[in-house]
Amino acid sequence: MTGDAAEEAGDGARRLILNPTSGTADHVERTRKLAAERGFDVVETERTGHAVTLAARAAADGVDLLAVCGGDGTVHEAVQGLVEADALGDVTLSVVPTGTANIIASALGVRDVEHGFAVTDTGEIRRIDLGTAGDEPFVMSAIAGLPADVSAAATHGLKQRFGPFAFVVGAAQEALEFDGLRVDVEADTTEGSVEWRGEALAVLVGNVRQFAKTGGQANAEDGLLRVTIVEEMPPDDALVEAIEQRLLHEETSHVTDLRASEIDISSLDGGEVRFSLDGEIRPFEDVRITVRPRALRVKVAGEYSVAADDAS
Repeated sequence: MTGDAAEEAGDGARRLILNPTSGTADHVERTRKLAAERGFDVVETERTGHAVTLAARAAADGVDLLAVCGGDGTVHEAVQGLVEADALGDVTLSVVPTGTANIIASALGVRDVEHGFAVTDTGEIRRIDLGTAGDEPFVMSAIAGLPADVSAAATHGLKQRFGPFAFVVGAAQEALEFDGLRVDVEADTTEGSVEWRGEALAVLVGNVRQFAKTGGQANAEDGLLRVTIVEEMPPDDALVEAIEQRLLHEETSHVTDLRASEIDISSLDGGEVRFSLDGEIRPFEDVRITVRPRALRVKVAGEYSVAADDAS
């Protein structure tokens, strides 16, 4: 892979943030062994939000390569710590996936724990875009509506019990109670300013993800976010299946799909809207979502590429 986004890796200090309870919580011994073989200093998270502090401390300690062993939420916290430490330009992030979904790792081409450690050694450094909702960064996506409620319903206990099926369980629970999302969305897009007002099933803003058309990976190096607004539809017994089909596989008149550098979202009811930022729930009455082009240094596997329809 070539281009001005590619860089050579350095040989500086290495540290690994290990979430011992992520996923099925059976990876600690194996992870510590692989980390020791590669010269990583290992620190463990002890509570929710701890990875924020540990990542900021790693930056202060002069760590050049910060590996994160956990799921999307742990990666989210680590990036938040690097942003708070103003260290995005100094620290390279590498992901060792042990979570439930591991969407960020998949977007970077990383398959599993062993592969993640191999990428810390041989992976290329790329600079990818970083989204920001209010003051909080996100790597994967910022979503509101039913999918955010499903994410909130897929608790840690459900994830440990059901694994990836925890999100199906959460969807079944939330679909019965979801009342819709009345919002105003203003976006600065590649085709000018666009405003959408009404009742939505979901508002999805993706960075390494896209939700409309074919779904899956988006180009995370083009300085744009993928905005998908799914209009409210009549509920029925197949609601969850309809969400998956409409958001991930089929184009439909119920979906507005935009590419934007800045999005303002506000509630028309005056209440709070719950967003899922990389799976972490945050309430906003109104929020400005922006993108920091190529701000985050990450290690990627050979399988990584920008989306084919967006490649330049």
